[in-house]
Amino acid sequence: MLVSTHWLANNLGDVILLDASMSKVVGKTPIEYDQPTYIPGSLKLDLENELVDPHADMVNAFPTPVQFAEVASNLGIEADSQVVIYDNQGLYSSPRAWWIFYAMGFKRVKVLDGGLPQWIADGYKTSDMHASAPAKSSIQPNFEQQLVCDAAYVLGCTNDESVAIIDARAGERFRGEVAEPRSGMRSGHIPSSLNLPFAQVLDGHKFKSEADLKTLFAELVPTGGKLVFSCGSGITACIIMLAAHIAGYTDTSLYDGSWAEWGGNEALPIS
Repeated sequence: MLVSTHWLANNLGDVILLDASMSKVVGKTPIEYDQPTYIPGSLKLDLENELVDPHADMVNAFPTPVQFAEVASNLGIEADSQVVIYDNQGLYSSPRAWWIFYAMGFKRVKVLDGGLPQWIADGYKTSDMHASAPAKSSIQPNFEQQLVCDAAYVLGCTNDESVAIIDARAGERFRGEVAEPRSGMRSGHIPSSLNLPFAQVLDGHKFKSEADLKTLFAELVPTGGKLVFSCGSGITACIIMLAAHIAGYTDTSLYDGSWAEWGGNEALPIS
């Protein structure tokens, strides 16, 4: 699921490289650049405008299969393409893009561990512009609906001991000690959910080692079972979900509405 900067540098010509950076960064101090900075040959993957369902009420709503097919086709992605995704924060929005591809049935997708900051730190060259997309392709998604769940499903999970709901928000937000970034949003967390701030699965710009992640998740969910991931709006939840996959947990689902939906619905219980 991960590739190193060294691997990418040696395989740039054999992959479709996508820049999934987002303009809005929440939950961490953004890394800012003085000028446009990209990995050479990368194409822009627009998570904020093109891979979000405009008809849904939720923030950052998961795209439809039709949207995904159009975006992937415009990027020249074929069924047998090897796709690598990165972002300019290290590991922030690239796991979200990874999960979109994965849920749409496209499994030949990997994330650049450490993203653009690690690429720069390791001394590789950058570009001031994205590459032009190759010829338009045709790709047929196979959306695996169970990999993305809604509030009704999560509500049922709050009383199911075989399912662990894991929240990637900072501890202060999880405990309701600080106001939410979105105005008028309730503070607190989903009943029975566990807190794993996304920074805890990272070591600098990169993921912690597989061994460390296995230890972390074994302590958090010693009985295993299904894992449902949540955060503020479905972005950083994917960071800890990817970490869980690295640690060997594969029965996972993203609560796409996350706290932006749950905290804004007075009918849903909070703790």
